[in-house]
Amino acid sequence: MKKIVLYAAAIALAFSSAAYSEETTYRKHIKPLFDAKCVSCHGENAAHEYRAFKEDKAKWVSKGQGMRMDTYSHLVFYTAWLDTGALMRRLDDGKGTGKQGNMYQYLGSTEDERQQNLKLFKDWVGNWTLKKWKDITKEEMDGIKVKY
Repeated sequence: MKKIVLYAAAIALAFSSAAYSEETTYRKHIKPLFDAKCVSCHGENAAHEYRAFKEDKAKWVSKGQGMRMDTYSHLVFYTAWLDTGALMRRLDDGKGTGKQGNMYQYLGSTEDERQQNLKLFKDWVGNWTLKKWKDITKEEMDGIKVKY
């Protein structure tokens, strides 16, 4: 009987660990978080493309609009390629560098909420690099889990 109880406990622990380590996905985790925290400035009314924003940054900033990131392909552009690390540099809490990203504050209304939401982004991205495309190695790029 004791072995059965231990066996049952081991199985329950294995299933709870598997459920706890659920993969962070764009559709289930990132898109709803993005829609709640970021879409008002980075949605369909934003400077639709990177180049449009860069060409007239003052105009878009005065309107409270950033670069468009409300679709998977737009968001991946700032994560993995072409503008590798841009999302990470802007959302980073600065604990490793001393320089907090300019968008970190928008991840939540409390530090705990910001940290929880940052963790979701970090889990989704994988290799949380602050490096730019020209500075990243192939091995570091391979550590980024988002598909590009």
